[in-house]
Amino acid sequence: MKNPLGESVSKSPLASLVANEKLTGASLFSAIGGVRGVVESTAPGFLFLVVFTVTGDLFPSVIAPVIVAIAILITRLVQRLPVLPAISGGIGIALSAGFALWTGRAEDNFVGGFIINSISMVVMLVSILIRRPLIGIVTNLLVSENPARTSPIVRRAAYLATIVWAGFFGLRLAVQFPLYLAQATAALAATKLLMGLPMYAALLWVTWLMMRSALSAAAR
Repeated sequence: MKNPLGESVSKSPLASLVANEKLTGASLFSAIGGVRGVVESTAPGFLFLVVFTVTGDLFPSVIAPVIVAIAILITRLVQRLPVLPAISGGIGIALSAGFALWTGRAEDNFVGGFIINSISMVVMLVSILIRRPLIGIVTNLLVSENPARTSPIVRRAAYLATIVWAGFFGLRLAVQFPLYLAQATAALAATKLLMGLPMYAALLWVTWLMMRSALSAAAR
């Protein structure tokens, strides 16, 4: 019986990293969506930062990213590209904007991010506590031999990588939440951008190196 989740993951950009014997900047860049992926993921947040810095006004600051998200979705529809990432991202942006407009506080535009980071950190930690490290599960979906179940080396690497990812989400919260409490909205927006795609790509690189090394050692 086919595993729909496994098939979906195997067709994802992450699978291309596993297939490559040597990780390059180009392959990593492709895995995070290339130029288009970088632009689509950073444009809403960057636009919020620019508009808020220039105007200091809540309404245009939160509406501008929504307009960009809609434009991204329409462009993907016209070009017949996958729209699920644009829809999920657009919903998140719209909800964040709506909440900020409801409370009248620009910094509340980032509450959704705190929730996502908190849930992600908890999921990583719980997966460790129940001895099913999430990075190991993803590795099993990408590599058919289920190495994280059978190889102690790969299991240890999966545990370590999962701890690192939990720390990543925790670090985001530790840095950004005090800025939220201090109502330092511009600094919060800038920090979120810096701790977004750049740090994600760097951590993806480190995770690939860890798991690839463990898989190679297990295969000897």
